Amino acid sequence: MSDMEKLYKDKIVLVTGGAGAIGTNLCDALSRSGAKLVIILDDLSSGYMWNIPSRDNILFVKGCITDEVVLKRVFFEKPNYVFHLAAFFANQNSVDYPEQDLKINGQGTLKLLEYSLFNQVQRFIYASSGCSIYGSSAPLPLTEDFMSMQLSTPYQITKMLGELYCNFFYNHHGLDVVKPRFFNSYGPGEVPGQYRNVIPNFIYWAMKGDSLPITGSGEETRDFTFVGDLVRGLLLSGLQESASGQEFNLASAKETRIIDLADMINTSVKNESGVKFIDKRKWDTKSRLLASVDKANNLIGYEPSVDFDEGLARTIAWFKDNWDFIEASNSFTPGMSSATRK
Repeated sequence: MSDMEKLYKDKIVLVTGGAGAIGTNLCDALSRSGAKLVIILDDLSSGYMWNIPSRDNILFVKGCITDEVVLKRVFFEKPNYVFHLAAFFANQNSVDYPEQDLKINGQGTLKLLEYSLFNQVQRFIYASSGCSIYGSSAPLPLTEDFMSMQLSTPYQITKMLGELYCNFFYNHHGLDVVKPRFFNSYGPGEVPGQYRNVIPNFIYWAMKGDSLPITGSGEETRDFTFVGDLVRGLLLSGLQESASGQEFNLASAKETRIIDLADMINTSVKNESGVKFIDKRKWDTKSRLLASVDKANNLIGYEPSVDFDEGLARTIAWFKDNWDFIEASNSFTPGMSSATRK
């Protein structure tokens, strides 16, 4: 039995946002590790019941992280660990609805920290965003000792706010917190939509035979990180004592150009419609993203293991296997999409 399996065996784990792409993969791993109970708290605003693993040790509770009644329900189960993945996602959504972003990402995180403290949770793992909190002028590769106050969307501001609340509860109350910073997650489980990430949207549009909209020149890069690597990083975040109170990047530590991503997807699904170039969105100020994972490697032994070609192939295979569900669940609205709006 591995150390991770020993850690979570017979434990009770709360995963907020557990019906989302990262959450469902995390809950699956926790369930298989022998957890006594994995509680999913999700309002299904961006998650789906059909995506949740059907296991005897997984309990789904529908509700919002700001709802006191729902929080009392899930903390009644006395979770040993809390993985806080729920968020008002992401940049364009927060630009369109900044007050809702603050309510969920700010107040919701604060409430979860309070409940975790009062119920003596062993460790609180906060899913932060390395794509958000470093701003647009940080030197590459991005390292954890850089901090920027020049953030360009409410989502970026509230993800930083969540880290600051975690620091307060760690330093003032002694709550054991860990703050892994995600970079450009992708993989099986993420349904496309106007407020979703570029990879599921590109795959969906390519499979529909549409041209892929590139906001900018296509030379922009992102550090795409496979969901399985993020899940392993999360599990290690709960395991290692050295991670307590720390923040660290979970990334692939490799850059991929957006034009290359589009070409790979079009080739893989045999889409001949190509690409189209549109103006950048005002908030999209980062031309490159590349993270260092040295700190995560030193603290928790994290190493990304799935290369981009393999991860993309797995993601496309998942789309094909679940196409009917995806077609029924995607959240594109009629008319102009905020996924490409300036």
